[in-house]
Amino acid sequence: MELWQVPLLFSRLPMFPFFDLAHYVASVMTLKEQRGAVEVSVRSPVACWFSAMLYCFGGSVLSSLMLAEPPVAFLAKGTNVLLASSVWYLVFYCPQDIFYRCFAFLPLRLLVAGMKEVTRTWKITAGIAHADSHFKNAWLVMVAVGWARGAGGGLISNFEQLVRGVWKPETNELLKMSYPVKVTLIGAVLFTLQHSQYLPIARHNLMFLYTIFLVVTKVTMMLTRSAASPFAPLEASLGHMFFGMQQTPSKLKAEGAVSSNGSSVCDRSSSGQHRDGVKKRQAKRTE
Repeated sequence: MELWQVPLLFSRLPMFPFFDLAHYVASVMTLKEQRGAVEVSVRSPVACWFSAMLYCFGGSVLSSLMLAEPPVAFLAKGTNVLLASSVWYLVFYCPQDIFYRCFAFLPLRLLVAGMKEVTRTWKITAGIAHADSHFKNAWLVMVAVGWARGAGGGLISNFEQLVRGVWKPETNELLKMSYPVKVTLIGAVLFTLQHSQYLPIARHNLMFLYTIFLVVTKVTMMLTRSAASPFAPLEASLGHMFFGMQQTPSKLKAEGAVSSNGSSVCDRSSSGQHRDGVKKRQAKRTE
């Protein structure tokens, strides 16, 4: 096998069962780490299971809704649903929490997270191809559906929280996008441009390069325990260029504190000068 054939063979990798299994494990473990999720699993296993299915198949649900298709179509894949349900049961109800503790071991957690990022690429490309079959050469639709298919679990997080009895509108991904949602949007744009032949690169090469970037970035962020987006400097410069630099509330509070301190200092100095003037006038009168 020659080196140039590696991206082509990589693009032909089947996602089922190993990569899909890793995606389900990573998704359900993320759900268990949410505040109150364990209590919900004890109080209402049905609600917990439904939340887990939204974590695992949220992309399919959202992209189906966008294309006016049944959102329950993912249930037709009985093998995948059974596999995801088995993972859900083992993560939440395994005796002594052995299953969760095993995959929480850092090397296994890194492996599962990396394999999950591989499935992200496949979901984006599948969403773009599916959208193109409905709306030929409608690149905005392809970007939207590819984005939804690849990051649906994050985009419908508010609905998933409602299933668990939590309402946090401030966590809307459109208000403050997380890194996975941002990088999925970038991937959807890139693969749409490639699909429309505006990007001069072979599909399998783009899949290989994009997936390598996803895996390396994800593993690095987990090892360094950094939640900061690698795109933060670029976002700041573009935001300043096109939308103007807007100060955060913390900066405004800091400036307010500085201005109040400055005004208090000025008040003290003016009051001190007033006292000195009064003393001088009294001294002149006594003379």
